[in-house]
This record gives sequence, C-alpha cells and structure tokens, in this order.
Amino acid sequence: MAYKFRQSSLTKKMLVACAGLFVIIFLPVHLITNLFVLPITPDHEQTFREITHFLATFPVIKIIEIVLMAAIVVHVAYSVILYLQNRRARPVRYKRPGHSEQTPFSRFMIHTGIVLALFIVIHFINFYFIKLGLLPVPEGIENREDFYPMIYRLFSDQYYCIVYIILLIPTGFHLDHAFQSAFQTLGLNHPIYTPIIRVIGHIFAIVITIGFISIPVYFLLTSIPVFHCPIYGTVQYQDL
Repeated sequence: MAYKFRQSSLTKKMLVACAGLFVIIFLPVHLITNLFVLPITPDHEQTFREITHFLATFPVIKIIEIVLMAAIVVHVAYSVILYLQNRRARPVRYKRPGHSEQTPFSRFMIHTGIVLALFIVIHFINFYFIKLGLLPVPEGIENREDFYPMIYRLFSDQYYCIVYIILLIPTGFHLDHAFQSAFQTLGLNHPIYTPIIRVIGHIFAIVITIGFISIPVYFLLTSIPVFHCPIYGTVQYQDL
C-alpha cells in the first residue's frame, strides 16, 4: 500500500506543488537582492554586495540553497513524469472544444515550464556554476562570488537583455498558474479563500515578472547614448 501511495499520481502532484511553493517563496528575496543592482539607493552597489556575501556565507542559507536546488530538480522531474503519464493515458486529444476543463494556462504549463527550465539553466551557467567553481570566472572578474560585475557584464549586451525579457514573459504565466494550482493540489479549496488565492497569485506573478524585467529594461535604456522622449525631449542616458 505504501509503495502504491509513493507511486501514485496524486503523490507526484503534491511533491510538484510543495517543491514549486518552496521555490516561489524564494523569488521575492531573489528579486529584492537583484534590484539593488539598479541605482535605487546611493549605496546600492555596497548593499548588493553585502546581501550576496551574507547569502553566500551564512550556514543556514547554504542549507536552504541545497534544499532549493533539490526542490527545483523534484519540481521539474515530476512535472515531466506527470506530463508523460497524462499523454499515455490520453493519447488522442479531445475532438470537440469544451470536453477538457483545463484553462489555457494549464494546457501550456509544460511549454512555459520548458521556458522556465531554460531560463534557470542559463542563470546557473552565468552565476551559480561559476560560484561553485564548476565554470571559470569571466575574464576581468577577480572574485567568483562577486556577482555585481558579472551582472553588469552580461546586461551590457543588448541581445542578452532582449532574450532575458522574452524568457521572463512565459515564466510569469507559468508562475501565475502554478501559484493557484499548488494550493488546489494540496486540497486548499474554499468558496471564499480560493478567489483570494487566485487574486494574490495574479498580483504576485505580475510583481515578480515586472520586477525582474525592470533590470534588463534599465540596462537597455542606459545603453542608448541619446534618445528622444516626447515629454522631456532629447535625453542623455547619463540623465536616467
């Protein structure tokens, strides 16, 4: 009985939901840290370096980091397994619309999930794997744990900024549906609470997505030497 429970689709869905929620909890912390790359405060560079140093050296954070990596692996692996199981269980799609109760977001969760996985892989290659010593430090950067110059180096490339933004948009859709779906999978359905969770999920996904997109957008704007603004006229990028 215990073996069947471990192998059931419901158990896999619950593992996907729990792992996804754990990753979601991490996102606001990651976003707030990254926003200090932008000149939001006079000492933003020092603040960013202090936060990243704390996150890289505090023992409890290191344990959470390992759990976070495991949660990502579990979420991706079991999501793929569930998708393949569903495809085998229903090899022929519905001929008439309306037979499936899935929402548009849920139908494309595997596709937005693939985009999210690609985004995570790129992020790991550019930062996390370098910090672990699995990849060499970029030329001109002395400390492998100092992400500040790495970020500026990457986002100085306009094409990287554009790709970053493109990948973030479907990631936001994935996050929006995943937030609501996780609570539903865990059985937290209620006529009053479920609509509230849905609204919170929408707001959370929008804030996180726009927050991360604001970083490459800033670098794109400041990489334009001179541009014309209909309100302020000609603007130098140093004035932004």
